[in-house]
Amino acid sequence: MGVDGSNLIVALDFSVAADAVNLARQLDPSTVRLKVGKQLFTAAGPDLVRSLQDLGFDIFLDLKFHDIPNTVAKAVHSAADLGVWMVNVHASGGSRMMRAAREALIDRAHKPLLVAVTVLTSMTREDLAELNWDADPLDRVYDLSTLAQQSGMDGVVCSAAEVSMLRRYHSQEFLMVTPGIRQAGDAVGDQRRVVTPLDAISAGATHLVVGRAITASLNPAETVLEILASISPPAPS
Repeated sequence: MGVDGSNLIVALDFSVAADAVNLARQLDPSTVRLKVGKQLFTAAGPDLVRSLQDLGFDIFLDLKFHDIPNTVAKAVHSAADLGVWMVNVHASGGSRMMRAAREALIDRAHKPLLVAVTVLTSMTREDLAELNWDADPLDRVYDLSTLAQQSGMDGVVCSAAEVSMLRRYHSQEFLMVTPGIRQAGDAVGDQRRVVTPLDAISAGATHLVVGRAITASLNPAETVLEILASISPPAPS
């Protein structure tokens, strides 16, 4: 579906393939996409991705590649062969790494969207200071998003709290994928820079990543519809 399609991505934060497939069977591929991250991919591998694709879902392969350029290029090449809709790398890997990832897709019949992770939504200024980056996360996100765009990325992964600022410098075509989304009243968990779905979309986010609010719901499909309704523009009176 490319960029078109649902802007709501469900994070399948499971360690057992059967649990992920069971949740997916309760959802409609026309209303959501699915994110397979390190926990699930390590446990279940490419076969699980194929099983979810067979159910009709677009897959965001969230493995955050960060390595030497050649290794990352080969990993992105393999992700394209797997047929995923979106794949990500760490922007802090630098421009040579990101350009190598982009170039790995040139000859592929299927080209997944390629986005770069800026600053993890669990990180605060104190966390950055430990890495000798004594800056506010907002400033670091700006620097990395600029580098990502210059390196040919389709967009970035960032906190929705930073989207409004980034939209001043990036076009609407530049994707902003926002994890750390919580409905009003949800527990924050291990995230730090969190935002509600409506606030994220209003700020300019293109895609929302929602996990526990949906995966732990007694009725995941109903929760999906509630979230989509909350971010849809009101009908004209």
